This record gives sequence, C-alpha cells and structure tokens, in this order.
Amino acid sequence: MIGEVDLYGVLLPPLLVWVIVALGLSTVLRRVLSWAGFYRFVWHRPLFDLCLLVILTGLVSLGATRFF
Repeated sequence: MIGEVDLYGVLLPPLLVWVIVALGLSTVLRRVLSWAGFYRFVWHRPLFDLCLLVILTGLVSLGATRFF
C-alpha cells in the first residue's frame, strides 16, 4: 500500500487518485462502446456505467499496487 499522494502540498488519498484515473478511462471506454452500438444490448445504462467505473477502479488499484 502506498502512502498519500503529494499534489503541490495537498495530500490526497490513493483511492481518490485511482478513481480519477478510472473515471478518465471510463469516459473513453463509454464513448467507444456508444460509438460501437454496444449500449443497445444494455438494460440499464447508468447502472452499467457505474459497474464499469467500479471494475476499472479495481483494475487501476491492482495495477498501481503491483507495479509501483
């Protein structure tokens, strides 16, 4: 587990940084899925987007703790 992230003197918890990174990845992935027409097969789009964000946050945190 890494400690706090120092951003110009402001200490941020690692989870906040991971969620921000995952949110950026989620935005790009949602645009690609929308362009590909994938959302036609999704029953509840906001719930799917939330689950996508949670999964990406888990992947980012796994990658951050494993490689850094």
